[in-house]
Amino acid sequence: MEKLNIICVDDQREVLSAVLKDLSPLNDFFHVEDCESADEALELMDELDAEGEFIALVISDHVMPGKTGVELLTEISQDSRFHKTKKVLLTGQATHQDTIAAINRARIESYFEKPWKAESLLTTARSLITEYIFDMGMDYQPWMEILDNGVVFRRLS
Repeated sequence: MEKLNIICVDDQREVLSAVLKDLSPLNDFFHVEDCESADEALELMDELDAEGEFIALVISDHVMPGKTGVELLTEISQDSRFHKTKKVLLTGQATHQDTIAAINRARIESYFEKPWKAESLLTTARSLITEYIFDMGMDYQPWMEILDNGVVFRRLS
C-alpha cells in the first residue's frame, strides 16, 4: 500500500495543534505531518517524494513569515510532482485579492476562515484525499473505512 501524507502548515503552534487534533481520526490511515513554515513544508515534500511517498493534501495558513500560504500553494501547484496534490487555505487574514490569487494561481480546492468548524475540516480532508486516491489511480480499498463514500460512489459510477 502506498504511503499517503497530509501536510499541515502554520507558523502558530497552537493553531497547528488544533488542526492536527481535528484531523486525528485520519492518523490510523495516513501520515499527518506538521510544518511551521512554507520552506519547511517544501523541504519535507522533497524528502517524502524522494522516498517514493505521496502527498495527498496540504493545508496551509496564509499569513506566515517568509512565504505566504498562497505562495506556498502556488509553488506546489506548479511542481509537476505534486500536480494532483489537493490544497486547502486556512486563514483569518486573507484579503479578497489573496483569496482570488489562491483560487487562480494556487488552484486551491477549499478555503476555510479561522475559526473553522472541526467537522467541516475533517469532512473536506476526507473528500479531498478520496479524490486524490482516484486521481492517482490507486487502489482505494485499503482506505475504504475512512474514505468519503459519496466520492467513491461518484467515481465508480
